[in-house]
Amino acid sequence: MSGYRIVFLDADTVGEVANLDSFSNLGEYIMYPQTQPEEVPERIANQEVVITNKVKISAEVMQSTSSLSLICVAATGMNNVDLEAAHQQNIAVKNVEDYSTYSVAQLTVGVLLQLLHRHDYYNEYVHSGQYSQQSLFTHLKHSFWQLKNRQIGIIGLGNIGRQVAKIAEAMGAEVVYFSTSGKNNDAPYRMLSLEELLQTSDVVSVHAPLNKDTQNLLNYAQLSKMPSHSILLNTARGGIVNEADLVRAIDEGVIAGAAIDVYQEEPFPLSHPYLQVKKRERLLLTPHIGWASREARTLLIDQVYQNIQDFIENHSA
Repeated sequence: MSGYRIVFLDADTVGEVANLDSFSNLGEYIMYPQTQPEEVPERIANQEVVITNKVKISAEVMQSTSSLSLICVAATGMNNVDLEAAHQQNIAVKNVEDYSTYSVAQLTVGVLLQLLHRHDYYNEYVHSGQYSQQSLFTHLKHSFWQLKNRQIGIIGLGNIGRQVAKIAEAMGAEVVYFSTSGKNNDAPYRMLSLEELLQTSDVVSVHAPLNKDTQNLLNYAQLSKMPSHSILLNTARGGIVNEADLVRAIDEGVIAGAAIDVYQEEPFPLSHPYLQVKKRERLLLTPHIGWASREARTLLIDQVYQNIQDFIENHSA
């Protein structure tokens, strides 16, 4: 095992986790905080294993070295790797699945509750001293509704979608879902068409992969089918929701609000439609952090380590 040369191109993407140096147990290990596109060929030269989260590994990059045997993607999505080129050059590509299910589901429910309860407003109200100056024991400017007996529609009922469904059920909500592939029909929930799910759900939560079937799935026409009190959550992939259309829907009162953790371009520019929204309190934005609990990031590294170890053992037998 000691002979393998391993490089991690963008270690900053996983932050400070205790097991980040564990790859040195498998061989000669180099770690770079970040890597720019023009730096990739030099940094993977003579390396046998490349670990990348978001750095692109193109066909040209693979052709620039003859030593590369394995690309480990420190994520689930592998769209940053030219898979066809890797296959043609006999380079194995391994990703990691189901490491952030509980983390993403927790954030999803958390941002939903923030939109419903307006914790930010009430916290500031009390800290500002306004609560101390009023005569009533309570303050009801922003009323909220319970999730009990409400319908939560889940788009994409994979591992994360199912975990969100469990939490929603525990809070008394009724769960329905739409399968973007059309193949997921064995769930213990009602499967609806996308149109019916949008028309009847109080909350719509997106947990689907981004592909040709889901790109721009929720545009203004689709958002307009949702009840005016409804809330949209997207902790899956940015391209599924038309970002300019969502801002329009929020500002026009087509829907009550949205919480977004993922974006078509990450990070997005200062000219992005989300930063132009007029009803800012109705659009809750987080910087793609749903996946990133300490436990999820640690598990991610453990699973990348296991992928490398399995590869080495299979090729040394």
